[in-house]
Amino acid sequence: MSDTPIRLLIVDDHPIVRDGIRGMFTGDPRFEVLGEAGDGAQAVDLARALDPDVVLMDLRMPRMDGVTAIRELARLGVRARVLVLTTYDTDSDVLPAIEAGATGYLLKDAAREELARGVEAAARGEAVLSPSVATRLMGQVRRPADPLSGRELEILRLVAQGTTNREAAARLFISEATVKTHLLHIYAKLGVNDRAAAVAVAYQRGLLTVE
Repeated sequence: MSDTPIRLLIVDDHPIVRDGIRGMFTGDPRFEVLGEAGDGAQAVDLARALDPDVVLMDLRMPRMDGVTAIRELARLGVRARVLVLTTYDTDSDVLPAIEAGATGYLLKDAAREELARGVEAAARGEAVLSPSVATRLMGQVRRPADPLSGRELEILRLVAQGTTNREAAARLFISEATVKTHLLHIYAKLGVNDRAAAVAVAYQRGLLTVE
């Protein structure tokens, strides 16, 4: 690396979090914080105006979420590397962010020096992954796709339409307990923990399509 500091843009919807992240880099000659954004739309505007080397991007934000912002930065040809810095490490968060073009993915409990090393690596264009995220991605690669059964797909479609377990059971002429069992199998196959994540991953993988 040259002696020129790495120019950073911090993106998070919580001012207190932005202050904390800024504090971790302030005074370190390796880095220069150019600015802060409170949502993805502002992040895109500032990244175009300030030309940072690395954008530290939260994911769940109002107005425009992090994944959408990452896609928009890529579409606009912004040269900045995006290093996701978030609390969430579920499949429905990690995979879309990486696919959208994020260079790395770290969690907010990362130690100060781990974050600094991650930013330096991201600036060089190297992949940066927290251990739990790396393990999750390796699991996706190693685990063969376990297809959903026809019944599981039926239930997932109903869940996507907003039906309750009781309503799904009535429509399919099965018990509510059977619906719950199918949902547990769906969660396990998709690597998720709840209904919303199951629907999101199903759309992402093409198991569900917008009609």
